[in-house]
Amino acid sequence: MKVEQKGHTTTIKDTQGDLVSFRLKLTHEYKTFQKHNIIVDIRQYKSLSIKEIESFLPLSKTHRKSKKSFVIVTSEPDFNAVSHKLAVVRSLQEAHDIIEMEEIERDLGF
Repeated sequence: MKVEQKGHTTTIKDTQGDLVSFRLKLTHEYKTFQKHNIIVDIRQYKSLSIKEIESFLPLSKTHRKSKKSFVIVTSEPDFNAVSHKLAVVRSLQEAHDIIEMEEIERDLGF
Protein backbone atom coordinates (compact mmCIF):
# COMPACT_ATOMS: atom_id res chain seq x y z
CA MET A 1 0.00 0.00 0.00
CA LYS A 2 1.48 3.31 -1.08
CA VAL A 3 0.27 6.37 0.82
CA GLU A 4 0.78 9.97 -0.32
CA GLN A 5 -0.27 12.92 1.80
CA LYS A 6 -0.96 16.19 -0.03
CA GLY A 7 -2.56 18.94 2.01
CA HIS A 8 -5.84 17.65 3.41
CA THR A 9 -6.02 14.68 1.03
CA THR A 10 -4.49 11.23 1.30
CA THR A 11 -4.04 9.12 -1.84
CA ILE A 12 -3.80 5.40 -1.19
CA LYS A 13 -2.65 3.04 -3.95
CA ASP A 14 -2.64 -0.75 -3.88
CA THR A 15 0.81 -2.23 -4.42
CA GLN A 16 -0.01 -5.86 -3.56
CA GLY A 17 -2.16 -6.75 -6.55
CA ASP A 18 -4.90 -8.31 -4.39
CA LEU A 19 -8.00 -6.12 -4.10
CA VAL A 20 -9.54 -8.02 -1.18
CA SER A 21 -6.35 -7.83 0.90
CA PHE A 22 -5.97 -4.16 0.01
CA ARG A 23 -9.53 -3.34 1.08
CA LEU A 24 -9.07 -5.24 4.36
CA LYS A 25 -5.78 -3.48 5.08
CA LEU A 26 -7.33 -0.10 4.25
CA THR A 27 -10.25 -0.83 6.57
CA HIS A 28 -7.90 -2.01 9.32
CA GLU A 29 -5.73 1.12 9.06
CA TYR A 30 -8.66 3.51 8.52
CA LYS A 31 -8.10 5.44 11.75
CA THR A 32 -4.75 6.60 10.34
CA PHE A 33 -6.52 8.35 7.44
CA GLN A 34 -9.90 9.26 8.90
CA LYS A 35 -9.17 12.98 9.36
CA HIS A 36 -8.30 13.48 5.66
CA ASN A 37 -10.11 13.22 2.36
CA ILE A 38 -9.28 9.85 0.82
CA ILE A 39 -8.54 8.90 -2.77
CA VAL A 40 -8.32 5.15 -3.37
CA ASP A 41 -6.33 4.49 -6.54
CA ILE A 42 -7.12 1.07 -8.00
CA ARG A 43 -6.39 1.86 -11.66
CA GLN A 44 -3.98 -1.07 -11.89
CA TYR A 45 -6.95 -3.48 -12.01
CA LYS A 46 -8.10 -3.57 -15.61
CA SER A 47 -11.27 -5.61 -15.19
CA LEU A 48 -13.12 -4.98 -11.96
CA SER A 49 -16.71 -5.99 -11.44
CA ILE A 50 -19.24 -3.53 -10.08
CA LYS A 51 -19.46 -5.70 -6.98
CA GLU A 52 -15.70 -5.38 -6.39
CA ILE A 53 -15.85 -1.59 -6.74
CA GLU A 54 -18.90 -1.38 -4.48
CA SER A 55 -17.10 -3.44 -1.82
CA PHE A 56 -15.62 -0.08 -0.74
CA LEU A 57 -19.12 1.33 -0.06
CA PRO A 58 -19.21 0.62 3.72
CA LEU A 59 -15.87 2.39 4.18
CA SER A 60 -17.05 5.28 2.00
CA LYS A 61 -20.26 5.68 4.02
CA THR A 62 -18.32 5.72 7.30
CA HIS A 63 -15.91 8.32 5.93
CA ARG A 64 -18.62 10.57 4.48
CA LYS A 65 -20.46 10.62 7.82
CA SER A 66 -17.43 12.43 9.25
CA LYS A 67 -17.81 15.12 6.54
CA LYS A 68 -14.83 14.00 4.47
CA SER A 69 -14.59 12.93 0.83
CA PHE A 70 -13.94 9.38 -0.34
CA VAL A 71 -13.21 8.92 -4.05
CA ILE A 72 -12.24 5.77 -5.95
CA VAL A 73 -10.10 6.05 -9.09
CA THR A 74 -10.44 3.10 -11.45
CA SER A 75 -9.65 2.67 -15.12
CA GLU A 76 -12.77 1.12 -16.61
CA PRO A 77 -15.90 1.36 -14.49
CA ASP A 78 -19.40 1.34 -15.87
CA PHE A 79 -20.38 4.59 -14.20
CA ASN A 80 -24.10 3.99 -14.74
CA ALA A 81 -23.97 0.66 -12.91
CA VAL A 82 -22.01 1.83 -9.85
CA SER A 83 -24.03 3.00 -6.85
CA HIS A 84 -24.63 6.75 -6.83
CA LYS A 85 -23.51 6.73 -3.17
CA LEU A 86 -19.95 6.00 -4.29
CA ALA A 87 -17.72 8.58 -6.02
CA VAL A 88 -15.91 6.75 -8.83
CA VAL A 89 -13.76 8.53 -11.43
CA ARG A 90 -11.12 7.67 -14.05
CA SER A 91 -8.25 9.98 -13.12
CA LEU A 92 -6.51 11.43 -10.09
CA GLN A 93 -7.24 14.94 -11.38
CA GLU A 94 -10.98 14.19 -11.44
CA ALA A 95 -10.71 12.85 -7.88
CA HIS A 96 -9.03 16.04 -6.69
CA ASP A 97 -11.68 18.11 -8.50
CA ILE A 98 -14.51 16.21 -6.80
CA ILE A 99 -12.89 16.68 -3.39
CA GLU A 100 -12.50 20.40 -4.06
CA MET A 101 -16.17 20.71 -5.08
CA GLU A 102 -17.35 18.71 -2.05
CA GLU A 103 -15.27 20.90 0.27
CA ILE A 104 -16.84 24.03 -1.22
CA GLU A 105 -20.30 22.49 -0.71
CA ARG A 106 -19.47 21.67 2.92
CA ASP A 107 -18.17 25.21 3.48
CA LEU A 108 -21.44 26.58 2.11
CA GLY A 109 -23.44 24.28 4.37
CA PHE A 110 -24.83 21.81 1.82
